[in-house]
Amino acid sequence: MSDVVDKQKRLEELRAEVRQLEAELRSPARVGQWQASGYYTAYYATTGFFLGGVAAMSSLLVNVIGALMFGKPPLELIRVYLTFPMGQQALDYDAVDNGLILAIGCCLYIGTGMLYGILFQIVLTLFTANASWFTRFIVVSVLAVAVWLVNFYGILSWLQPLLFGGRWIVDQIPWWVAAITHLVFGWTMLLVYPLGRYTPYRLQTENP
Repeated sequence: MSDVVDKQKRLEELRAEVRQLEAELRSPARVGQWQASGYYTAYYATTGFFLGGVAAMSSLLVNVIGALMFGKPPLELIRVYLTFPMGQQALDYDAVDNGLILAIGCCLYIGTGMLYGILFQIVLTLFTANASWFTRFIVVSVLAVAVWLVNFYGILSWLQPLLFGGRWIVDQIPWWVAAITHLVFGWTMLLVYPLGRYTPYRLQTENP
């Protein structure tokens, strides 16, 4: 009699194991699925890098249009920025009347914007994630002005004379042009930064 009871008990255990295996087969696989816990700094730095390039192109385009409206050469800003690596020679139209050099200058301008895009993207996603659009607008505007002041008057005003004997960027770019250029960059980052938000990936499985 005890032998029959033991067999029935074992049969129930086997049936329970079968039900558990069937349930595991029906549930989605979890192995290998990684999700960030907390703030995903590396992701936002990467997306900010690329979105900063978009913002830099936007600010450059606005500057080109503004230069044409005031009767200036369209890439005057780039030529003045090139005085940092080239010195006063960059302002000599006979020496630097070269499309390739100006193209390199545009690339350097956009590359600088990509680096600053990391800063803007991290600030927007880390400190204003739940803020209103107006609050974000104020934050990026203040940050853009701060970047301009630090770049021009905190760094370039003494570094360029030290390295190249003049401070052409600070002296030849009107303050309001520099400020607007940086503000357009910040406002563009505000518009495009949602494209770089991190959305955790969830595996979609078909229910049986």
